[in-house]
Amino acid sequence: MLIAGFPAGPWAANCYVVATGPGQECLVIDPGKDAAPGVAEVVAEHHLKPVAVLLTHGHVDHIWSVTPVAGTYDATAWIHPDDRHLLTDPLAGLSSESGRMLLGGDYTWAEPDDVRELGDGQRLELAGLEVVVDHTPGHTEGSVTFNTPYDDPSGPPISAVMFSGDLLFAGSIGRTDLPGGDHAAMLCSLREKVLTQRDDVVVLPGHGDQTSIGRERATNPYLLDLLAQEPTGRATRGL
Repeated sequence: MLIAGFPAGPWAANCYVVATGPGQECLVIDPGKDAAPGVAEVVAEHHLKPVAVLLTHGHVDHIWSVTPVAGTYDATAWIHPDDRHLLTDPLAGLSSESGRMLLGGDYTWAEPDDVRELGDGQRLELAGLEVVVDHTPGHTEGSVTFNTPYDDPSGPPISAVMFSGDLLFAGSIGRTDLPGGDHAAMLCSLREKVLTQRDDVVVLPGHGDQTSIGRERATNPYLLDLLAQEPTGRATRGL
């Protein structure tokens, strides 16, 4: 599997390009501000063809370039219906004052030509990859994670890769103080959709460095607090 990731724009939101290998179709995940040149560079270097743009949520730092990227490659954009309105009104995900200050001006937004909606538990077959969608509200109402099996006999033992968006970071979790945020929902998502994962799942977050479910289960203070509330701990999916 080929996974190329890079931080894009002033908010350093991670954008990922994913394919089964060079010369194949690929997925683009969370193309934020200034991500289009980075996507183009990865695509050209590995001779890839983007066929879908997957969005973990609708915040502007993750969706800024979705329309130009989808339009350039005639790709389908995928987003959860609860965040779809943010494609045309991303300031709805921020306070009005902070949004204008952060963006530094007035902008107009438009949906890509082809937008499809994601559902909890949905299995997508795209670019030769199987992608499992988990609805994980808390950071936004329509936040999702994407899990794809990982099979590389020459590499370390990894069962899957999780693109966690702003649900889970190395050592932390996403904020819930913006419009659409809900701390109780965030804790539920972490309990039901993160702590049930296998320890060997690699986590590629929306910001910062990669981590793993096992590392976060052992060291992340938010997950440790959740585990402390479970008398017998949580069973892990697939174990």
